[in-house]
Amino acid sequence: MTLYSYWRSTTAFRVRIALNLKGLPYETAPVNLVAGEQRAPGHVALNPVAGVPVLVLGDGTTLTQSLAIIDYLEAVAPDPALLPADPLARARVLAAAHVIAMDIHPVNNLKVGARLKSEHGLTQEDWVAWMRHWMEKGLAAYRALLPAGPVFSFGDQPDLADICLVAQLYNAHRWGVDLGPFPRLREIERAALALPAFDAARPENQPDAE
Repeated sequence: MTLYSYWRSTTAFRVRIALNLKGLPYETAPVNLVAGEQRAPGHVALNPVAGVPVLVLGDGTTLTQSLAIIDYLEAVAPDPALLPADPLARARVLAAAHVIAMDIHPVNNLKVGARLKSEHGLTQEDWVAWMRHWMEKGLAAYRALLPAGPVFSFGDQPDLADICLVAQLYNAHRWGVDLGPFPRLREIERAALALPAFDAARPENQPDAE
C-alpha cells in the first residue's frame, strides 16, 4: 500500500497510527501541502478534495478520508480492534473521535485558514487565536466524554478516539494551546506515544519532515 501523506497533517497522522497498530506495511508518498502539491492535477485525480491522506491499495484501489480509510483497515485487519464490539461502547468511542475529526479539525483546516486570511483579512496572529479557541473548546468537550480509570480514553488499549486525540494534540502543542487544564488528555498522550506504533507515526519521524 502507498499512503499519500504530509508530515504535519493530523489526518494523515491518524492513518499512520492505524496502519502501524495493525502491523500493515506501507510506503509513504509525500505531498507538500504548504507548497500546494495537493492541488496538482495528478493528485486531484486521486483525491478530488485535493488533500491528504490518500491510501492506494496493492491493486490500485484508492481510498480517501482518514476515518473512512481507518474503517476499511478495521474491516480487513480487525486485530487489534480500534472500535469496541459492544454497540453502546462503540458509539461512545465514535462520539469522542468525532469531536476531534468533525468539530475541531474542519474549522482549523489549512483551506479554512487561507480563506479567512484572503477574504476576511485575518492576520496570522488572528488565525492562531482562532485555532486555539476551537481546540480548547473541542478538547474540553472530549475530556467531558471520558470515563475515569482507563489508561487510554476508553480502555487499557488504544482505540480510534485515542488515535484522533494524539494527532490533534500535536497541533495543540504546535500552536501553543494551554494544555494545563487537560492533565488527563496529556496522560493519554504520554501513554500512547510510548507505544512504537504511535511513536513511528509522529510527524517528526516521517521521511518528508522538515
